[in-house]
Amino acid sequence: MSRWPLWAVLAPGEPAQLERRARATLVFEEDEEDGKEPPFELIRGSGRYHAIVGTDPLHLGAELRIAKALSLELDEPVYSVECAKEPWAVTSWRNGALGVEEANPEALAKSLGCPLPGSTKTSSRSARKPLRTVALIEGTRAEEARRALEKDYGEPLRQGRFHLADTQQGTLLASTTGGMSFADIAVSERLPHVKVYGVTASPRLDMFSVTVLRAGDGIERFTRPLRPDPCVPEVSEIKGESMPERILAALGIPAEWFRNE
Repeated sequence: MSRWPLWAVLAPGEPAQLERRARATLVFEEDEEDGKEPPFELIRGSGRYHAIVGTDPLHLGAELRIAKALSLELDEPVYSVECAKEPWAVTSWRNGALGVEEANPEALAKSLGCPLPGSTKTSSRSARKPLRTVALIEGTRAEEARRALEKDYGEPLRQGRFHLADTQQGTLLASTTGGMSFADIAVSERLPHVKVYGVTASPRLDMFSVTVLRAGDGIERFTRPLRPDPCVPEVSEIKGESMPERILAALGIPAEWFRNE
């Protein structure tokens, strides 16, 4: 693999069947007919588990859909790994249900016999610039957002886990480590009456996406470069703006937040 994996799914089964199911989940039948390659690669493991990995930033989140679909058909747990941000995060899936997994994702993958690309290349990995996610929780105050997260996690937030800031537009939510760990979705589910704008971007904003959430579900999505998601309607603007810098300004999110290491 010539590019860094940004997401992965660790699943047991026959490799060809896993690849076909992943294609079907992402609705890539038409691309297959046109001869286009899927946005992932299957890496065979040394045992029952194999890794499905993706390198396209515009398909972040595909790991959740693939893992959920596979878990409905398999007796053993399926794991999804988000590699785009530090630290890498792992989630377990059983019978379509998401569970919190505290295991180190690299150690887990190695124990299953399918170590992920780049797992041992610490120096190269630390030199790369990962994508970051920042969310605007519209029409709320930071304390309300904090309470929603604490209710979802079932415990007080430890100091420094997230950055929460009050703005004129609402609350800005960011991780101090770069990994959001689905906090924007958790807040959206706990505060279903508000819109949450989850922005994922590269440091230079050349990869840029905004997913608008309500009650935990994506209701619209803006991406540059354009890559529509069949499950979420693609829109041409956010807050009346179509340029990444201007969208960030309209949301009250400093562009500098995406440039921090």
